[in-house]
Amino acid sequence: MNLGDQKTINTIRILSAEAIQKANSGHPGLPLGSAPMAYTLWGKHLVHNPHNPKWANRDRFVLSAGHGSALLYSLLHVFEYGLTIEDLQNFRQEGSLTPGHPEYGHTVGVELTTGPLGQGIASAVGMAMAERHLASHFNKEGYDVVDHYTYALVGDGCLMEGISYEAASLAGSLGLDKLIVLYDSNNITIEGNTDIAFTENVRARFEAQGFATFLVEDGNDIEAISNAITAAKASGKPNFIEVKTQIGYGCPAKQGKASAHGEPLGNDNIAETRKFLNHHDEAFFVEDEVKANIKAINEENAAKEAAWNTLFENYAKAYPELAKEWAAWHSDEEVSLEELYANYADTSKALATRQTSYEIINQIANKVENFVGGSADLAPSTKTYMEGKGDFQKDSYEGRNLHFGIREHAMAAIANGMAVHGGMKVYCSTFFVFSDYMKNSMRLAALMNLPVSYVLTHDSIGVGEDGPTHQPIEQLAMLRSMPNMVTIRPADGKETVAAWEYALNSKDHPVSLVLTRQNLPYLAGTGTNAKRGGYIIGDVASKDADIILIATGSEVQLIEAAAKELAKEGIKAAVVSMPSTDLFDMQDKAYQEEVLPKNKTKRIAVEAASSFGWHKYTGFEGAIISMDTFGESAPADLIFKKHGFTVENVMKVAREVLA
Repeated sequence: MNLGDQKTINTIRILSAEAIQKANSGHPGLPLGSAPMAYTLWGKHLVHNPHNPKWANRDRFVLSAGHGSALLYSLLHVFEYGLTIEDLQNFRQEGSLTPGHPEYGHTVGVELTTGPLGQGIASAVGMAMAERHLASHFNKEGYDVVDHYTYALVGDGCLMEGISYEAASLAGSLGLDKLIVLYDSNNITIEGNTDIAFTENVRARFEAQGFATFLVEDGNDIEAISNAITAAKASGKPNFIEVKTQIGYGCPAKQGKASAHGEPLGNDNIAETRKFLNHHDEAFFVEDEVKANIKAINEENAAKEAAWNTLFENYAKAYPELAKEWAAWHSDEEVSLEELYANYADTSKALATRQTSYEIINQIANKVENFVGGSADLAPSTKTYMEGKGDFQKDSYEGRNLHFGIREHAMAAIANGMAVHGGMKVYCSTFFVFSDYMKNSMRLAALMNLPVSYVLTHDSIGVGEDGPTHQPIEQLAMLRSMPNMVTIRPADGKETVAAWEYALNSKDHPVSLVLTRQNLPYLAGTGTNAKRGGYIIGDVASKDADIILIATGSEVQLIEAAAKELAKEGIKAAVVSMPSTDLFDMQDKAYQEEVLPKNKTKRIAVEAASSFGWHKYTGFEGAIISMDTFGESAPADLIFKKHGFTVENVMKVAREVLA
């Protein structure tokens, strides 16, 4: 190791510890222990250009152990990504570019939001899948325009979380040879030595999953670390490099101890660490020798990007149509599905919205070449398979149908990784009740403003005989309560078209499409206005109504039929389809007033799910027909009738509200 390397590593260590100490909050153990590993990767292998952080063919680096964020921020400062000393000094402070865990879209150079442990490695698998798919489509002999690695730095906590097992299992099955996982193996977590709860042979686990595995015995030996990364690149498999480190290395009073994990070192210990590492006494100091070292590395990487730019210019001349596709795949062009609405206009017909979605997905697949997706082993049931578009497999990465296996949690995180990588429109699918397994990853998609689409079928007690374990009740309320998530539960074919059109053109938030197993009739008044979240579909305007009936999904047909029967009794009922409370809440006040006038307080909401959240629309004088118990195993029609989802009960409740 030359002096420039050693000084750079120690600078990264000390900057991290100082930022944490100034904040009096953070996790110094990982940055101190894994700085040599991180520097070896960033300085000797990672192909990146700080002056063009979004270069399409850069290597991706994911700090899966996101609590070690100070390490990443120190790297971003030292490698000249624009993060200043002042930013490091504002670590974990309000409005700073250095929050407690890295946030994608907030800090330049952060490739992924990694808060919950395990999310990073799972999303890195998605990035690696995206790279392979794009390479299979665009690369030509002599023109490897897509050719980069995905690196994830993980800790013991990431590998204890089940999502890491799910994701690694799939990565091994798919043979993702451009994925390299670096394991900060220090045998310490918050409660102490990992032996109290984690004694498995981790490398053997990854080897069994199809990874090439490597061991570096000394986490300070950057030559050994570099050699392991070089060997991993040549392995032909996904790669797992275990690097034995000492948590809190360099702090004599804390290294190797659990206390180094998640609390500031203290000023005296930082002084001792500076002395131990032979580092400058001045706080937040970067030596000129370190700056010169980084300058040389950055110039070398800038030359690599320049070479790629020349390669792509020649590629565009040799393959102009592919170059046009490249531009389209990496743009935000609007996609219209206007022509599909007419397919669902015949009111004598009925179709499950999952089946409508299947037809729409296949229409989209024919017009949007970078539309990819799949399910957690449920494509025949969720109706999400793209016919004739091939399967993404180890020997056919050009396939557009993704098979995640029965791995809902990893599926959603992988979809995040594919979306954040860029170049594709991504969807994933399972039964709605299993969105519970996906929730953490869905939340991160919303936090990162990622336009991932979720196809969630079997949306209610309409699942029937499968029983309460498979009948979603509270899941709609869960998704609707999530900031920046748009949830749409369409009532028929035309609303399903609108839902997909909205999802396909989303730029900055994920969209959940909640679809039925059972057939639903095509309704006369539905259509593109479903994209406004709630709208009047009957002949009676809300301002003229005696009562307003509101419903979503399969229950809209009930309120429409009930309104017709109430009209025979002289009661004027406005019918409001509310496929998305999220979208309705985004509308201007004038539109909301048109649909739900403030002076019309007699309202009923009907939904075969939890009543939670509906009171804001029904108010004190309204009523809700809902499911506030779990379902049961019986034919769907029987369950609907038992729980009051009938025309007769809607009419009965309407009379009670009016009385």
